[in-house]
Amino acid sequence: MKTQALPVFILGSNRIPFAKSQTTYAQASRQDLLVAALNGLIDRYALGGRLIGDVAFGAVINGVRDFNLAREALLSTALHPETPAYNVQRACGTGLETAWQIGLKLHTGAINTGIAGGVDSNSAVPLELSESLRAVFMALNRARTIPDKVKALAQLKLSSLMPVVPSVNEPRTHLSMGEHTERMVKEWAVSREEQDSLALASHKNGANAYEKGFFRDLVGDFGGLSRDGTLRGDTSLSKLAQLKPAFDTTSGKGTLTAGNSSPLTDGAATVLMANDLGASALGLSPLARLIDVQATAVDFVHGAGLLIAPTKAVAQLLTRNQLSFADFDYFEIHEAFAGQVLCTLRAWESAEYCREKLGLKAPLGAIDSAKINVVGSSLAVGHPFAATGARILGTLAKLLAVGGQKRGLISICTAGGMGIAAIVESA
Repeated sequence: MKTQALPVFILGSNRIPFAKSQTTYAQASRQDLLVAALNGLIDRYALGGRLIGDVAFGAVINGVRDFNLAREALLSTALHPETPAYNVQRACGTGLETAWQIGLKLHTGAINTGIAGGVDSNSAVPLELSESLRAVFMALNRARTIPDKVKALAQLKLSSLMPVVPSVNEPRTHLSMGEHTERMVKEWAVSREEQDSLALASHKNGANAYEKGFFRDLVGDFGGLSRDGTLRGDTSLSKLAQLKPAFDTTSGKGTLTAGNSSPLTDGAATVLMANDLGASALGLSPLARLIDVQATAVDFVHGAGLLIAPTKAVAQLLTRNQLSFADFDYFEIHEAFAGQVLCTLRAWESAEYCREKLGLKAPLGAIDSAKINVVGSSLAVGHPFAATGARILGTLAKLLAVGGQKRGLISICTAGGMGIAAIVESA
């Protein structure tokens, strides 16, 4: 394939305020949320009528009705209707995966401008027919005579009428992410107090960033919200300590609670990207440059921690780019759970883990906590699965655009024992 090896830039981003599921956006569809975020991006960067090279969006919780969600959302905006768009899905890493795919096309010169992002709603959860009811309907469809139709209907049971609610439990272990993370924190000896302290820092950092106006050009009003509905700037360690374990409720040793776990969230986020040719054509100055991305996976079915895969992705990125943690000014580590973040940090500090699991001669080392999630992350602002990566990329790009040449690292864990990480630098 031809390539021009062009630099890939983040020009800007827009998202709607995230909201706890079954609250503010309870009546909004996935398309409603995505269109709102995309319209905000179009308005902010004067993209109305523009033909964009390609657009990639994704949703983890999706239904047949939204089989072409990205393109349908685009057609509901003022972007040029000949702009192509497609769906992507890499669980909680979807938002960053879309940016990676768009970035690769920009790098080769196949396109000069692109938009990445994601949306999820746990309020608009698609319900499915039970397998037995589906079989009855299919038999009815095949039946050509009345006796055949009666025979098909005779297979119908009352229990068949019960709909199937989508589950995010792991199909191979039948455990939720929270249950898997309980195993991880016990393995790595992460205390409840450490988890609550990290959650508190996320809320405080997020609230402080809003008060200082940091999110003013990143978050657009929608549905009556102007800031994330999950943010609790007034929380405290004493309040967090009162919450009961949410996943391990029987052993007496559970430490994950609603306070140190990310909430089920509705929301959407978008990122405007370009190479140098595209940025010039749009008349926009880049905020940051996407340097490298890596995805990895672990065998969680046979004992590895479900959410530990980012340790591998980050290690591979650092090795390939000949960098260490000391070379970074910001670390954006997705907070599915406070415990998952702390396990990841523990693993990077462990000489044994880095040697045996990452193939390194020495541990990657500790990270200065003052550089981690400095404007809050998923524990505070929420986690609409497919939108989180785009939120983080847009946030980091703005951080890197201020105060000289800087570098940031993104780390995101996902369902299925996968991880995705990225290096981003000031433009």
